[in-house]
Amino acid sequence: MRADTYVRKQWEPPYMQPHRLGEINKFGNRGLREDVTDSVFGVAVDDLVRRFGSPLFVTSEERLRSNIRLIKKAFSTRYGKVIHGWSYKTNYLSAVCNILHQEGSYAEVVSRFEYEKARHLGVPADRIIFNGPNKQRPILERAITEGARIHVDHLDELKLIETIARERNIVVPLSLRLNFDTGYTELWSRFGFNIESGQAHYAARLIALSQHLRLTGLHSHIGTFVLEPRAYAEQVRIMCKFMREIESSQDVEIDSLDLGGGFPSVNALQRIYLPPEQVVPDINEYADVICKALLEETQYRLQTGRQRPSLIIESGRCVVDDAQVLIATVVGTKRLHNGTRAAILDAGTNVLFTGYWYNHDVKPSRPLIGAPEETVLYGPLCMNIDVMRHTIQLPPLSPGDHLVFSPVGAYNNTQWMQFIEYRPSVVLVDCFDRVSIIRKGEDLDVMTGQDVLPDHLVEPFPEDRITMPRVLRLRKADDDAPGRSGGSA
Repeated sequence: MRADTYVRKQWEPPYMQPHRLGEINKFGNRGLREDVTDSVFGVAVDDLVRRFGSPLFVTSEERLRSNIRLIKKAFSTRYGKVIHGWSYKTNYLSAVCNILHQEGSYAEVVSRFEYEKARHLGVPADRIIFNGPNKQRPILERAITEGARIHVDHLDELKLIETIARERNIVVPLSLRLNFDTGYTELWSRFGFNIESGQAHYAARLIALSQHLRLTGLHSHIGTFVLEPRAYAEQVRIMCKFMREIESSQDVEIDSLDLGGGFPSVNALQRIYLPPEQVVPDINEYADVICKALLEETQYRLQTGRQRPSLIIESGRCVVDDAQVLIATVVGTKRLHNGTRAAILDAGTNVLFTGYWYNHDVKPSRPLIGAPEETVLYGPLCMNIDVMRHTIQLPPLSPGDHLVFSPVGAYNNTQWMQFIEYRPSVVLVDCFDRVSIIRKGEDLDVMTGQDVLPDHLVEPFPEDRITMPRVLRLRKADDDAPGRSGGSA
């Protein structure tokens, strides 16, 4: 046979080769271990669903304690006088709050409800930081009486506090909330007193002129999910400059600087395409720039024999976000009009509110057969915006498959809604791997417990079905009769 002779290959019929998630395919070589989550915080997903149902929030006590210890260490090793205020609005489940209080965190609250909850949990008032723009007289009177740390948001609140103090003939210590332009973040001008316009200096002068008020602290909050640590260094410099100005012009000494929160978690913001592990700085980077700036800007105090102010941080998201996951279950699948695969889950944005902001990590609880394909994950609500993930590469899903969403610990158990579906249970995996319910799932009694039915509406379908419509018709006929004006004769 000649060397250049063409040899026809034997024909083989086409066939389809199933791909397991994790094997080489057009989406790359993914390891099975990183693409399947069969257990969360050491407990099997299937066991959790069998015991507590789906959807289900699962919280880790060990992760919470580890996170807050890491954050406190990052700051306290760089600046000695540090107070952490747990942001109740981030997650005010009682178990979560008390875990953090056991770790020494104060309660940072922004409403009457949150203040009352902190006191109900046993938090001493002098370990409550009371923020927020809606502090009305009854709760202000209680907070003043009990000795909470009050951060004033606006002039009307300041006048109300002075009125209460004058009526009681007492002196109330308080902090001013400031706002200003750092050059790094959007200006949150709706909260507090603006420095650049002179509002903050004016408020400080009013306090200095009052016989019943004493300015002891400054507070600001420059944003949320702040990805640039240098923004906090600028925040410190601006606040310390203001502190020096009012201390030199008035008989006042500031004993605390509260920088608020805003530290991000390792979550994937929508419209940011790099993975969060590459985008989100480590908490030590934030602590380093904050404490370095604070040490530099308060050095003058040591030179005059005075102490540095305490540093207060109010972090929430970076403490709790990765300490909780959500288990959801597929209830159905379909193809959309454009051929895109879709799955309907038993959990939607009614319970995972942060699905509007983040592309949460989603993992199946078991290996799935088939090549990954673009998939839309919908919740159960009859709303077109109820989308858990607009697009994610997943193998074919089937009813009964469990998906694990993470991290979800921040702002979901506080912003979830009683809309269409019952809100699910929340469980805690404690430090001994025991699982217990920390919030019961809702049922009809919970959903209707606050309803009050007037007597004439108790029966939805009364035996005499025309009674009420007839009465209404007769009343209308009387009102429309000639000579009737609707008033008494």
